[in-house]
Amino acid sequence: MRMVDLIEKKRDGKELSKSEIDFIISGYTEGRIPDYQMSALAMAIFFQDMTREERTHLTMAMVESGDQIDLSAIEGIKVDKHSTGGVGDTTTLVLAPLVAALGIPVAKMSGRGLGHTGGTIDKLEAVPGFHVEIDNQKFNELVNTNKVAVVGQSGNLTPADKKLYALRDVTATVNSIPLIASSIMSKKIASGADAIVLDVKTGSGAFMKDLEHARELAQAMVDIGNNVGRKTMAVISDMSQPLGFAVGNALEVQEAIDTLRGKGPKDLEELCLTLGSHMVYLGGKADSPETARTQLEEAIRNGNALEKFKTFLSAQGGDPSVVDDPSKLPQAKYTFEVKAGEEGHVASIQADRIGTAAMLLGAGRATKESVIDLAVGVVLRKKIGDSVKKGEPLVTIYSNREDVAEVKEMIEDAYRIVPEAVEGPPLIYDEIRVK
Repeated sequence: MRMVDLIEKKRDGKELSKSEIDFIISGYTEGRIPDYQMSALAMAIFFQDMTREERTHLTMAMVESGDQIDLSAIEGIKVDKHSTGGVGDTTTLVLAPLVAALGIPVAKMSGRGLGHTGGTIDKLEAVPGFHVEIDNQKFNELVNTNKVAVVGQSGNLTPADKKLYALRDVTATVNSIPLIASSIMSKKIASGADAIVLDVKTGSGAFMKDLEHARELAQAMVDIGNNVGRKTMAVISDMSQPLGFAVGNALEVQEAIDTLRGKGPKDLEELCLTLGSHMVYLGGKADSPETARTQLEEAIRNGNALEKFKTFLSAQGGDPSVVDDPSKLPQAKYTFEVKAGEEGHVASIQADRIGTAAMLLGAGRATKESVIDLAVGVVLRKKIGDSVKKGEPLVTIYSNREDVAEVKEMIEDAYRIVPEAVEGPPLIYDEIRVK
């Protein structure tokens, strides 16, 4: 078997077999196939696409290129949630304890963030004492006992994906549905979940800016998951503006606490209930997503979800008293208001600009070496569809430095205010299941 022949085969739109894809991925991972040949194949895939079978084989070849997490010691159906990312996406902090409160094991492997704000682990580390450095045995014990634990991604998961992702980044082949879908799903499958709920974002703050491509990606990932025996479905949700109000690590933890109390932003609560209802349903604890939603609403109402959050934090060394006293979370020295320059209605918010503004304050990482300031960020006071008077606050900036002129300018540029009334965007666009 020669790589040049396989490049030619895909270039001409023909289907690669499982053995051919295995040959490519193992050869590239082990260094027998050079970058320039893999680049040529990635470009051929970019233009010629892949069949459902090819996508599945590619995903599993990447899964098998490294370690696979064994969660068999954890009782019950392990359900995972994955978001394609956005600005102010605090869903995991709410969903993990909320779903666990109904007895469904949430064994979550998360990473650190690169971009607007920290990842789930960075956010949780805003809680004094919280840590994710626990071994596999302890992780399994915590999930069996408390139904929830979060650990950092470790070991040698999907090394083929890491190599291929870096290559795609410098060869203009990132925006390829089969390559994106196999990249995401290989990590989820290697992480050991039995069922997967995907939150695919669309809009100005999302990777997939338009609904058609978001739908295509969601279907590709759902098909892959179900093809390899993982119950998988996807929700397509809006990211034309930040989710909730807070963008920043400690600020998002406080917002998650508010949401678990039933007093959080309505869009964040609604998305968590939607995603959570599918997690509970796939986890076998309800006969329908509708029944599951009722159970989740009750867990918020009776305080069980909030208590589960405290238990989860305490079990991993965190101070659970932050739930009742959020002032124990890291606090910024300064606050500044960004005020509306005119009267009218908020017509649009460029979510990615809001995210970049938070990163400039120190809430995220521009590079892997950047140090995150857990206290800083922004909190939106007005969202799309809201009316606003001249001089009324649009956003509050939380900063540990006094010079925030660049951040203010970026936030002002992100908002568009018009005279006429505007309707807010829908939160949920579609739900995707296996065809």
